[in-house]
Amino acid sequence: MTRMRASLLIAVVSLVAAACSSAGAAPKWTFPPAQAQEAAAFQSPAAQPGGEILGLIEITAADLSFSPSAVTVALAGAYTVKLTNTGAIQHNITFADGTSAVADPGQTASVTVHVPGGGLMFSCSIPGHAQAGMTGSITVGTMPMGSTMPGMPGASSAPTTATPSADPNAPAYVLRDATAPAVLPGTVHDVDLPIIEKDITVAKGFVVHAWTFGGTVPGPVIRVHLGDTVRVHLTNQGTMSHSIDFHASQTAMNHQMVEIKPGETFTYTFTADYAGVWMYHCGTAPALHHIANGMFGMVIVEPKGGLPEVDNEFAFVQSEWYLGAQGEPADYSKASSGAPAPDFVVFNGIANQYKDNPIQVTTKGRVRVFVLDAGPSIDSSYHVVGTIFDQVIKEGVALLRGNAGGWGAQAVDLSPAQGAIIEFSPREDGMYPFVTHAFNFVVRGAIGIFMAGDGDPLN
Repeated sequence: MTRMRASLLIAVVSLVAAACSSAGAAPKWTFPPAQAQEAAAFQSPAAQPGGEILGLIEITAADLSFSPSAVTVALAGAYTVKLTNTGAIQHNITFADGTSAVADPGQTASVTVHVPGGGLMFSCSIPGHAQAGMTGSITVGTMPMGSTMPGMPGASSAPTTATPSADPNAPAYVLRDATAPAVLPGTVHDVDLPIIEKDITVAKGFVVHAWTFGGTVPGPVIRVHLGDTVRVHLTNQGTMSHSIDFHASQTAMNHQMVEIKPGETFTYTFTADYAGVWMYHCGTAPALHHIANGMFGMVIVEPKGGLPEVDNEFAFVQSEWYLGAQGEPADYSKASSGAPAPDFVVFNGIANQYKDNPIQVTTKGRVRVFVLDAGPSIDSSYHVVGTIFDQVIKEGVALLRGNAGGWGAQAVDLSPAQGAIIEFSPREDGMYPFVTHAFNFVVRGAIGIFMAGDGDPLN
């Protein structure tokens, strides 16, 4: 038995579930709520604290929606708001003045809120949830033409479109070792995968407050043999719920892809029934936001008898960054655009890291590359300049070395959540860039270099 220990601060939820703030430490706001004095400017005397309760407002929270989302009351003043959570994970209702109620799945919670004459907006305050649709408003009678309500907590009236300015004082990025890990020994494996929030420099001058498995983006590579049993021990060290989905497993969504609240632990167990390169990721709704903010990784399942030895082995995960403000989570509005325009497309989490730090390979040796496109939205066309792939196993379909037709491959096309095993041999000393052959993304960080020998083909 083996144990792989990593650190991680994020939270875990069911595949279709939406995560909201816990009763403990509050999550980092994607957009700060309006100040209490802003809300006060809209209050009529009848709306001030201390008055009698004028009525009950009942609101149901499902996953990424409130019902009703538009409520009208006759008078400004104090009301009891009852929140019923019919979703799969914890949700909250947070008002512009900071008043909030939190309800676990299947539970209710109540809070007294003072509705000013100008009305009051509300949302679920977990990053991404308001942008995904968990917003609403309380209107008093018929509001005057042109009147506005206090700002929405956790939401923005317009999506961010621009890349933030580079911060010259941002910490240097931490180079990710691209060497593929060895196969875990034995046939039963215990893997510790803590869920951790942390600031990560994703390109020179750019910091994201990422949600991670094991404290890195992507999470640790897990490599086993066909038929092995894998027990992944998850501890949520974060501030909101998360979940995990192993594509290498076969289990019902409502069995193991469950909510893991902050401070809780869960063990996800599966048998590696099929060989290949597989994705794992958080499935908490909106899953797009959780993946876009760093919650993904690779599982390698080798066939019976293992793979033949080669001179060099590497693991690369292609993914995208949709930047919010410096030091904040990824921008959900940008990530959810129908025409994705990521700020960076990267290998192993960081733009240009293997261009800045070329990877050494053996001239005329065998190089094996495990590649996964984690997305969440952009395809990959993995290509190594100056080589031809003589063996490719993509999603169970094999182009084998030495085939009778003499077939080879120039690029491997991968949609999000697809993986491949690629082999080639550099013929001479020199520099061999690897890219996604969608060159608009190469200039956004999706490039690295293999250096064969001393890198000089002429000596």
